[in-house]
Formats: sequence, C-alpha cells, structure tokens
Amino acid sequence: MADRIPVLIVAGFLGSGKTTLLNHLLRNNRGTRIGVVVNDFGAINIDSMLVAGQVDAMVSLGNGCVCCAVDVSELDELFTKLAEPRARIDVIVVEASGLAEPRNLIRMVVGSENPRIRYGGLVEVVDAEQFPASRQRHPELATHLRLADLVVVNKADRVPQADLERLRQEIAERIGKVPVYATTHGRIDPGLLFDEPMREAPRVAEQLSFDELLVDHDHDAHDHRHLHDDYTSVSFTSERELDPRRLIGFLEDPPPGLFRAKGFAAFGVAEERRKFVLHMVGNHIVFEPDSWRRGEARTSQLVLIGAGLPTETALRRLHETVHTAAEPLDPQAMLGVWRYTPH
Repeated sequence: MADRIPVLIVAGFLGSGKTTLLNHLLRNNRGTRIGVVVNDFGAINIDSMLVAGQVDAMVSLGNGCVCCAVDVSELDELFTKLAEPRARIDVIVVEASGLAEPRNLIRMVVGSENPRIRYGGLVEVVDAEQFPASRQRHPELATHLRLADLVVVNKADRVPQADLERLRQEIAERIGKVPVYATTHGRIDPGLLFDEPMREAPRVAEQLSFDELLVDHDHDAHDHRHLHDDYTSVSFTSERELDPRRLIGFLEDPPPGLFRAKGFAAFGVAEERRKFVLHMVGNHIVFEPDSWRRGEARTSQLVLIGAGLPTETALRRLHETVHTAAEPLDPQAMLGVWRYTPH
C-alpha cells in the first residue's frame, strides 16, 4: 500500500483560491511528480507561462508534472492512465469545479477498484472574506465543510484578525477536530498534503517553520505580508508491541489538528506476527497486513502530520497504546483493525 498513489481532492466555492493553491503546489513541491486533473487549463500558470489545452487533453509541464482536463465521468479512466508505473507520478491532485459536489468525487476515489491509487483527502478552500456571505446564499457549503479532511482559510490577509479568528472558531464548531489552516495566496506547504522525495525527516515533535520551507517564485513574494499557519510533524517509535484496541481508539478519536497519519505497527496479539501498514487521512483509516523483511526488527513507527497539532499530548497518547502486559492479547483484540482492512 505504501506504493499506492494518493489522490488529493481540492474543492471550494468559486473564487476561493483553489487554482492559486494548485499553482503554489506545482511551483514549490521540491521534486514531487504531480498529476493534476483540472476543469480548465486556462487558469493554470506555471512560471508565468500559460498552459493551454483542450478537454480530454493531457499536457506535460516539463517539471515532471502532468496536467489533464476531463469530465468527471472520465475520472476513473484518467486515474488508470496517471497511475501507470511508466508515468512515475507521486501524487494526483484533482481540482474540483467551484460548483462540484465533493461527496461524489470522494466516492469515486474511495470506490475505485484501481489497486495503484488511494484516497489522499479532501482539502476544502474557504475565502476568508467572502465565505460568510457565500454560505448564506449557498447553505450546502456548510455540508461540504463537514466532508473535509483539511480546511484552508485562504485570503486571510483581507479580513481583520478578530474576524478571522471568529470564522475559524465557527468552522471548527461545525467540523470538530479537522484542522483549519489559515493562509494567503494559497500558500500551504506541500509536506502537509503529501510526502516529498529527498527530504530529511523532521526530528521528533519538531515544529516546522513554513518560512524556512517555503520557496516561492511569485513575482510579488516580497511585496505582501505573509500570513499563514505552521504545520507540525510528530514521530513515534516503539520497540514494544502495541495494543490494537488502544491504537484504534487513538485514531478514531484523534488529537485536534491531525490531518495525516502513516507508518506501520507490530501488535502484541497471540499468533499475529505480521506488520500492519497504516494510512490515515482525516477520518479515513486503512490498515493492510504486510510481511517483515528478513532481519527487520518488529518495531512500530508512526508519523503524525497536522496543523496546530498538540505534540506533547499526541506523543503521550501514542505511548499509551503500547502493550505492557507480559501475556499476549487475545486475537479478538484485532477486530478494530480488521474493520479498517480492505477485503
């Protein structure tokens, strides 16, 4: 499953900044090969070069990325093309139409029988200035927020700080523990959304500075005030086996701000000697059994990624998932894991 390509959906109402966010990812991904599915090529600008194309076309951008424009009904066929090994795509980003229904796109990805892709999450982009009025005219936008795995409040520089905090609080009350990330000009570090190659792993519970990581080529990069949140990465390693029930409890009731979790676990369950690979995005949890490589220690390693993630609390709760008793657990303890294991 580690080789499956994550499919990330970027949605949001008209004018919220989806294309701006997408352009930022394409210019600042540090070597990731991105397959991009858009509704209109005309708004995609790479290094000030307008990319022109027609519906059903696939265009190479020269930086390892591929842009495609298709009808929603053709998404599965396109995923098949982008997921071919020869395409060498690391992540697929779908920019939904401003009027699209995110639930349908999620179903298409989650329900896909393509063994080379997996759901990478729904990022809902919100216009900090216009969202309150847009929500009044289009109540369904509130429903879209509840589907999101990450909410990006864009154009945060256009509203007073008090109004921004009020909006974030209102969104948080609607969506619970889903992280709410505030930024301007669609600037969000790619490392929050997907893994990047050739990147040094962060230290345990290290707060990553967005300013240090950002390499921005916008022509006005030095002409505006940066306003954004940092993201946090927490690493956990245990040489002792884990209690699957406690780990499932952690994942089903995650610490606030958690967007992604990944890694593998060894469980202290009688007669269960396999490695279990974990991928979690928002509320979507998947475990897949795998084999330990020859000579590999039965060590559990997990990485949590989020915005505003309370690192000390997260690490403490992860340490509480360690199985400390001398006797192995009954196989029934695995029922929660099997619930999130594809058949």
